[in-house]
Amino acid sequence: MVIGHPQRSSGPTISGPNWLRATITDAEPLTDRSRSLRLTVPGWTASLPGQHVDVRLTAPDGYQAARSYSLATSGPGEDLELGIDRLPDGEVSPYLVDIAQIGDSLEVRGPLGGWFVWRPDDPRPIQMIAGGSGVVPFIAMIRARAAAPDGTPFRLLYSVGSPATSMYRSYLENPPAGVTVDWIYSRTAPAGTTRPAGRLTKLDLEKCAVPVHDGPLNYICGSTGFAEHVSQLLIDQGHPASMIKIERYGGN
Repeated sequence: MVIGHPQRSSGPTISGPNWLRATITDAEPLTDRSRSLRLTVPGWTASLPGQHVDVRLTAPDGYQAARSYSLATSGPGEDLELGIDRLPDGEVSPYLVDIAQIGDSLEVRGPLGGWFVWRPDDPRPIQMIAGGSGVVPFIAMIRARAAAPDGTPFRLLYSVGSPATSMYRSYLENPPAGVTVDWIYSRTAPAGTTRPAGRLTKLDLEKCAVPVHDGPLNYICGSTGFAEHVSQLLIDQGHPASMIKIERYGGN
């Protein structure tokens, strides 16, 4: 993933600069083109919800390729989860989605990033807006929120092409208490849906997002075009730029 932020916090960052050996312990399909991978990483200590890792693969001839992926889990321990969407022209994601097997090893470095994170002691209502595979860091945030003793209100607005391309759909259809999930379909809407398929709009935010007067902290994760479009809609509605955190993804 390529990370971009309009500003950065001076707060603490949990980070690990060294490459660590990881073993795949579980693999589950999420859609026809995406997969979750569970890894055990000796030496891994902890991560915050919203952080990411670098993943490095090494070919038999020594060639190496590394890409960044968001974590779908957080907290202490040596186990972590990645949610990976296959890109047709990708160099790493096709291997991780289609070829990698339980017991295989790879290298990870992290956790990385300390700005696009949620901390359980933050009392502000949280609005998360995801495009496609940009939902992965929000899965980590929702899971952390569910484990927190006193959860702040969470709302996720998830824009996807169709139900078949929705990552973590079964989990999000029955979210933890205190979490609201709204769906926007950009290409194919399911039968019975009143909103026609199409790009996320100003009206969608007015209907589904936490209003400005509630003072939400807004997180956006998706492609560059999606992130810029949504952030501008939020600003047009009166949300301060300081209350908008953005993570953009690129090729993998």
